[in-house]
Amino acid sequence: MMSKTIRIGTRDSELALWQAHTVEKKLNDLGHKTEIIAVKSQGDIILDKPLYELGITGIFTKTLDIAMINGQVDIAVHSMKDVPTALPIGIVQAAVLERANTLDILVHKGNLDFLNGAGTIATGSLRRQAQWLNKYPNHNVVDLRGNVNTRMQKLHESDWNGAVFAAAGLERINLKPSNYIDLDWMIPAPAQGAMVVVAMANDEFCRQALNELNDIDTEVCTHIERQFLKTLEGGCTAPIGALAVFVEDDILFKGVLFSIDGKQKIEIEKTVPMQEWKKLGFYCAKEISENGGAELMTAIKINLKK
Repeated sequence: MMSKTIRIGTRDSELALWQAHTVEKKLNDLGHKTEIIAVKSQGDIILDKPLYELGITGIFTKTLDIAMINGQVDIAVHSMKDVPTALPIGIVQAAVLERANTLDILVHKGNLDFLNGAGTIATGSLRRQAQWLNKYPNHNVVDLRGNVNTRMQKLHESDWNGAVFAAAGLERINLKPSNYIDLDWMIPAPAQGAMVVVAMANDEFCRQALNELNDIDTEVCTHIERQFLKTLEGGCTAPIGALAVFVEDDILFKGVLFSIDGKQKIEIEKTVPMQEWKKLGFYCAKEISENGGAELMTAIKINLKK
């Protein structure tokens, strides 16, 4: 029954294509036929339903969600940290691949003296900005957008001291320079370093094929982190970090919520037996909410609307 060609949808950046080819190779190794379809823009896509009715929200995933719903592709590969915590109606998580490096790193220009004085750091992430300002309150943080190649180029052409990247993305496409430092004090984005493959809920063939690629440890840890995010954020982009890791038969979870300026920080750290994973993210988020997180989230939402 392996006659169907699985059409793999991806964005057309170098990193996105690397991720799609990785999934393609794994499916080919299992005997499946595949085809990669790079989907560019959403400008010319017409749907008979408004996007919000389908629950389509993610800025990086929207185009591929629509391509799947319209039947142009069968599955889509994403960096899991870019995927909204609620998937569109009819689309399901079919596989989480084994996780890569979870760390954030600072790519700098060969001189780290600025860490002891004034400096300018670039990032497009509120989470990274807040954590950086929490540690270096006298630094300036500037916005940095685009795929990893574009961001790296902008850093080289700028007078900034450095920029923050996810280690995994740079490692995947061999773009990690020698002049970097690990930011092991920075709590990563929920699901950072993990890749997820989504399929249509009613596509039994693709779901079964992808099930063989699923890494259960990564699935459990990213579930906890994304549950924490979903419980806290209520659809708002906030400076939230989360990391769950297995420590022998236990799970260690670290979660954090910051104000955008980094001055306020509410954190939680818990170790629980492995069998208690299903609601761990939920309970940790509730605890943060009760410790001032609910008020902080309200303030963040007001701040972002300005």
